[in-house]
Amino acid sequence: MDQPSGRSFMQVLCEKYSPENFPYRRGPGMGVHVPATPQGSPMKDRLNLPSVLVLNSCGITCAGDEKEIAAFCAHVSELDLSDNKLEDWHEVSKIVSNVPQLEFLNLSSNPLNLSVLERTCAGSFSGVRKLVLNNSKASWETVHTILQELPDLEELFLCLNDYETVSCPSIRCHSLKLLHITDNNLQDWTEIRKLGVMFPSLDTLVLANNHLNAIEEPDDSLARLFPNLRSISLHKSGLQSWEDIDKLNSFPKLEEVRLLGIPLLQPYTTEERRKLVIARYHELITKYGKLEPLAEVDLRPQSSAKVEVHFKDQVEEMSIRLDQTVAELKKQLKTLVQLPTSNMLLYYFDHEAPFGPEEMKYSSRALHSFGIRDGDKIFVESKTK
Repeated sequence: MDQPSGRSFMQVLCEKYSPENFPYRRGPGMGVHVPATPQGSPMKDRLNLPSVLVLNSCGITCAGDEKEIAAFCAHVSELDLSDNKLEDWHEVSKIVSNVPQLEFLNLSSNPLNLSVLERTCAGSFSGVRKLVLNNSKASWETVHTILQELPDLEELFLCLNDYETVSCPSIRCHSLKLLHITDNNLQDWTEIRKLGVMFPSLDTLVLANNHLNAIEEPDDSLARLFPNLRSISLHKSGLQSWEDIDKLNSFPKLEEVRLLGIPLLQPYTTEERRKLVIARYHELITKYGKLEPLAEVDLRPQSSAKVEVHFKDQVEEMSIRLDQTVAELKKQLKTLVQLPTSNMLLYYFDHEAPFGPEEMKYSSRALHSFGIRDGDKIFVESKTK
């Protein structure tokens, strides 16, 4: 089979993380030895890679040398390949099969609908727990194949895929806890209910921007369909009656409902919406009992956060002020990473976000605007020369 034209995963990896940009650090740490390559190759003897690789929008069309991928990426756990030109699942499989620790994979905005995903290829994804296929136009047949081969899949993102219907396979995926399927065209409840059949352990269902027009299901059947659902988002759906909202009470474990932008609430002012909620107070008391007095809670904005700073093989936990700017943070990190601020790239990684690290591009931007919280990570890299 001919090698696909375009840039390979390995080519982009070597360009971004070349030894000139990330000199090998002597002593303890993660160093990858690469066998000697032909004269003129951009590859060098040694290379340091973070465990989180962000290679989005790089024009990648193919994998490249699989032995080199295995040598470089044995420790990689998260991989963002969004907005590339991957259209062949076989090429994706060549990459993923050589990244044995991979748990998070983002393939959004790749034209993968142009090829068929075979089960032999999907088997290479078996360790992935979080998979993002937004705007990939992945067919339901592809999704079914993935579900068969990913026994530990916990989070799945299928946004912007132009779905009008849901195809329900014969198997059930009991591992999936979170499903994002926003910005499709799922208008009929007969399609939405299939998601409950497919994913009986679902904890969080995000259905925003799907124009669902009604919830047409008996109350007892709803409880059986989504027995573990804790959170549902119906932002900008087409719900128009309080009867539909009342049906949500049938989900036995439901704690959180998001309903902004639905036709039912459009005629009301913010104050009227508040009163409508208060009018249901006694109904809630009957169901849940009387609420105990609330504890005193400090609602002031968080002024600092404990984050993990990753640089090469170093991981340091430190407290940072959130009222400072990106430029000020670079000055704070200067001593730790031994880099001039002008040669420093920062990436913020929200541990609950699905889309990978965000580059902290603008020096004057305040840190609190990123929503940084305790436990998040900041990755430091040296700029490309």
